[in-house]
Amino acid sequence: MHKITPFHVAVPVYDLEEARAFYREVLGCTEGRTDKLWTDFNLYGHQFVIHYKPRPQTTSGQHTNPVDGHDVPVPHFGVVLEWDEWEKLAQRLKKHGVKFIIEPYIRFKGLPGEQATMFFEDPSANALEFKAFKDIGQLFAK
Repeated sequence: MHKITPFHVAVPVYDLEEARAFYREVLGCTEGRTDKLWTDFNLYGHQFVIHYKPRPQTTSGQHTNPVDGHDVPVPHFGVVLEWDEWEKLAQRLKKHGVKFIIEPYIRFKGLPGEQATMFFEDPSANALEFKAFKDIGQLFAK
C-alpha cells in the first residue's frame, strides 16, 4: 500500500450554520477557513468543505442499492477509521441522538475483510459511512 495523502471533498448544505454545528459538535471536526458560503473542516486529517446550496423546491429522494440486506444510500462518503476510533465515533453519534440509516454493525464477522460500518445523514441529507477493518491490510482484498 502506498502513502495515504489527504483527500479533498466538498458537499452542498442547505443551512451553513446548522451544518457547521453538526460537523463541529457531533462529528468533532475542527473548523478551518470559513466564508459566507463555505467552511473548511479537518475530517480525520482530510480536507472536507461544506458549501451553501439553496434547498431545491422538490427532492427526488435518496437512491439506494441493496448490500447485505441493507439499503445503502448512493452517493455517500466517509472515512475508514481505526477500530477503536470507529467505536468511539459510534458512541458519540448515539450520545448526540443521530438517527442511523444503517445502525453500527460488523460485516463479515470472523471472515476475511471483517469490518465495522455505520451510515447516517448530516442535516442536509448528505449520506455518510464510517467504517473500520479488523485488519486494515484487507481494505482492498478480493
